[in-house]
Amino acid sequence: MSTSNLHQIGMTCSRSTTRRDVMQAGLFSTASVLFSNTHAATAPAPQALPAAPFKTKAKSVIQVFLWGGMSHNDTWDPKPDAGYDYNGPMKAPLSTNVAGIRLSEWFPKLAQQADKFSLIRSMTHGNNGHETAAYLVQTAHQPGERLAYPSVGAVFSYFRGKNYKGVLPPYVVLTQPQGRFSEEGFLGAKLKPFATGGDPNASRFEVEGVISRSISDTRQQARRDLLAKMDTLRQTAGGDAQLTASEQAKAEAYDMILGKGREVFDLSKEKPDLRDRYGRHTFGQDCLAARRMVESGVPYIVINYPGGWDTHSNHFQTMGRQAPELDQGLAALLLDLKERGLLESTLVWCCGEFGRGPKIDWQPPWNGGRNHYGKVFSVLVAGGGFKGGHVVGSSDAKAEEVKDRPVYPVDLLGSVYQLAGIDPKAKLPHPMGLEAHVLPYGEEGVKSAGLLTEIM
Repeated sequence: MSTSNLHQIGMTCSRSTTRRDVMQAGLFSTASVLFSNTHAATAPAPQALPAAPFKTKAKSVIQVFLWGGMSHNDTWDPKPDAGYDYNGPMKAPLSTNVAGIRLSEWFPKLAQQADKFSLIRSMTHGNNGHETAAYLVQTAHQPGERLAYPSVGAVFSYFRGKNYKGVLPPYVVLTQPQGRFSEEGFLGAKLKPFATGGDPNASRFEVEGVISRSISDTRQQARRDLLAKMDTLRQTAGGDAQLTASEQAKAEAYDMILGKGREVFDLSKEKPDLRDRYGRHTFGQDCLAARRMVESGVPYIVINYPGGWDTHSNHFQTMGRQAPELDQGLAALLLDLKERGLLESTLVWCCGEFGRGPKIDWQPPWNGGRNHYGKVFSVLVAGGGFKGGHVVGSSDAKAEEVKDRPVYPVDLLGSVYQLAGIDPKAKLPHPMGLEAHVLPYGEEGVKSAGLLTEIM
C-alpha cells in the first residue's frame, strides 16, 4: 500500500476537519483504493526458476548502505604502515576474535563479532561518480545503457512478492530513499520501496503514512468506525468484485495504521537494555527496527545511513562521530540475530557505492579529506549462507589497488541472489518487451571474477 493511499484513508485531516469532510472521505476512499498501487503481489508473475547450485538460506536481506562512500583504510582494511599521508591519526588497528583479521580502532564492538561476518577487501568497479557508482553496486548493470535496471530490493520484491503474505510491503527503506537513482527501474512504481520516514530514535517513531503526530490511535479508530457506518456504497453493493478488492486493500491499510504493521514499528516493545545495546541514535534504532521487520518476514530491508559518508573535508572529525555509531549498531544487529536464531536465514551486507581516496588531501579547503575512490573498497557480509570469520581478496600496501581476487558488483550481487534462491540469469519483464535479465552475465564490458564461493 503506497504512502499516499494510506494518507487518503484519514491520516492527513487537519484539526478543523468536519464530520461532512469525514463522510466525503468515506465515499471517496473506496474509489481511491480501487486504483491504488498495492505492493509487489500485483506485479506480473515471475517465471519459474531453475534450481540454484547453492542451497537457499536467506529468507530476508538487510542492506546497510553507506551512501557517499566510506573509507576502507580507516575502517575494515587498515594499513598501519602506509604512512601519515595515508593513515593520518589512525595507527593502531584492533585485533578481533578471529586470528589475523584486524579492524580500525573505531570498531571495538565489531572486533568481538568477527566470527559472524566476512570482509571483502577487493571490491572494485573503478567508477567515481555517486549516481553511477550507486547504480553499479545496486544493480551490477553498467550506467548509461538504454534500460534503467531495478535495484536489488526491487528485484527481491518482484520475485518474492508473489507468495509474500506479510502486512508490511516486501521492500522497506529506513528511513529515506537514497535518491541516487530510481530503485524500481523499469519494473515500475509498484516495485518502489516503502520509505518509513521518521526517526526510530525519537520517543515515537512516526512512520510516514502509518503514524501521525496530530492524530491519536483512539481518534483514528473512531474515524474508521464512522467511515464504515457512512459508506452506503459498500453496504448496498453486496458482493461486487471490485468493492471486495477495495475492502481488502483498505483492511491492509488499516492493519498498517492500527494493527500488526504498526506494532512492528513500535520499538517501545523492546527491552530498554537491548535498545541501549543497539545505541540510542538513529542508526542504532534503524538496525533494531530492521531486526523486527525480519521477524515479521519482510524480504528486503535497506538502512540508508543517516548523514552519509561523503567526507571530502574534515574526514577524521566526521568519521570519529559516525564510525562508533556504525560499530555499535551493526555489531548489536549481528549479535541479536545470532542469539535469536535468525542469522542463518538473514543475509546482511554493508558497504557504500565506493571507498575514499587512500591518500589524504590535507590542502584547504579539504583539511584532511578523502575523495571518491572506486578502484578498491571493502564490503562486510554476514549470515544468510555467508560464512563468518573470513577475508576475501586484498588490496595493496596502501589500499590503492586490488592485490588479489577482485570482486565486481556482478559477483557480489550474484552471490546474494543465489543464497536467496533467485536466479541471477532470470528474465525480468520489460514494459516494451525488451530482453532484460537480473544480472548482465556475458554482456559487453561486464567484468566478473566469479561468485564468492570461498564464503558460501
